[in-house]
Amino acid sequence: MKLICALFLFSLLFSSTYALDFCVGDVKGPESPTGYLCKPSAKVTVDDFVFTGLGIAGNTSNIIKAAVTPAFSAQLPDLNGLGISIGRLEIAMGANTVYLQTLKKGDVMIFPQGLLHFQLNAGGTPAIAYVSFSDPSPGLQILDFALFANNLSSALVETTTFLDDAQVKKLKSVLGGTG
Repeated sequence: MKLICALFLFSLLFSSTYALDFCVGDVKGPESPTGYLCKPSAKVTVDDFVFTGLGIAGNTSNIIKAAVTPAFSAQLPDLNGLGISIGRLEIAMGANTVYLQTLKKGDVMIFPQGLLHFQLNAGGTPAIAYVSFSDPSPGLQILDFALFANNLSSALVETTTFLDDAQVKKLKSVLGGTG
C-alpha cells in the first residue's frame, strides 16, 4: 500500500498536465494559435477580469455606417484559453437597403462560422447587437474593404465581382484601394 501511495504522489510531481485554475493572457507578448502565454499570477489584477467598453457608443459616422467594439482576448485577457469572446455591433440608421427578416428586441439570430453575412439597420433608431464568438480572437473581415481597399488589379476584381472597370475604380477610390 505504501508503494502505491508513493507511486501516486510521484506521478503527481511529474505530471505533464499544465492545467491551471485560470490563465490570464499576457497580451504584451505574441499571440499563438492557442492564445497568449499566461501572465504570472503575481501580476494578475482585477482589471484583467473586467471590460467596460461595451457600454460606450461607437463611431458610426463612417462609410459603412457601423462600429464594432471588440471584447476579445486582447481587450479582456481573462478570456485567454476559454475559447469565447464577445463584442458590440452598432449600425447607424439608413446604412443600406436590403430585404430580409426583421428582428425584434430580444430575438436571436445564429450565423454559422465562416458564413458570409451582413447586418443592416432598416429601422428609424440606432441598432445595437451584442455578439458572441466561439474564439477568443475571432477574425472580422468587412467584404467591401476586402474587395476594394487593396492593391489588387482592377481587372482581377472585375473578374470576381462581375462589375465593370468604372464601378471597380469608383469603389476603390472611395475605399482607399489602388490598382
